[in-house]
Amino acid sequence: MPNTVNYATRFERDLMQKYTRELATAGLTTQNVRFIDSKTIKIPFISMDGYKDHSRNGGFNAGSVSNDNQIFTLAFDRDIEFFVDTMDVDESNQVLTAANVTNTFVTEKAIPETDAYRISKLYTDFVSVEIGGVQDVTVITSANILTTFDKFMQEMDEDEVPEDGRIMYITPAISTLLKSAINRTMSTGDTNLSRVITSLENVQLKKVPSGRMKSAYNFTTGFVPAVGADQINMLLVHPKSVIACDKHSYIRLWAEGTHTKGDGWLYQNRKYGDLFVVKNRKQGIKVNVTVVA
Repeated sequence: MPNTVNYATRFERDLMQKYTRELATAGLTTQNVRFIDSKTIKIPFISMDGYKDHSRNGGFNAGSVSNDNQIFTLAFDRDIEFFVDTMDVDESNQVLTAANVTNTFVTEKAIPETDAYRISKLYTDFVSVEIGGVQDVTVITSANILTTFDKFMQEMDEDEVPEDGRIMYITPAISTLLKSAINRTMSTGDTNLSRVITSLENVQLKKVPSGRMKSAYNFTTGFVPAVGADQINMLLVHPKSVIACDKHSYIRLWAEGTHTKGDGWLYQNRKYGDLFVVKNRKQGIKVNVTVVA
């Protein structure tokens, strides 16, 4: 599809783009991932016996130790290319510059898609036959939301998931229910009512637009919810239960005369990465969904 530029209007210097939130899933990003080749991650898991009763007749009990590896292969490889004619740049009052094209694409396309992919992939891996995670389908209300949260937390505590670092992603609708369930506190005087909830029992809360919280997407062009996709309402996760990484990021602007596409600028963007649930740590994931009938 060719680029379209409005020649009838002289653009203002400030771009009037739609509002776009920051990357909500940045807290899941795994640091210092080591690859065994260009697209494969190998994570070792050690299994061993525990203590046995000691005999004072001498000697020690024999135990066994084994090392198993879990292999992850990156598969989410995305790219886009835009050609911007030299006259388009001039006649749009420099709106179509490299910085503006890059910023607009990253904020309006790349960031929302990354969240949508990570959340849906986490869900898909978690409920897969291999992982065997079980989703919660409780219909959330202001009367039971804290009960559901407490249930999730208690199960994680029993499974010895670390308390520090837990993150809960919630839709705006769930955020509203949560505020309704928690007592409001009035600050000094009668003018400021604090209703902002950024954490709950040391769990960081991240409000995510419901459009980025679906169980499945079609990624043919950008991303749209897949037909019949369920709505993820609450996703409580410890970052150590997943591996989320970007293996390669490529952004290049080719000036006119340095490519063969024509008289203009060529913008190219590629992002290669993925997210995986660590099977041995599935206990660090709890999810509530609304199932589409």
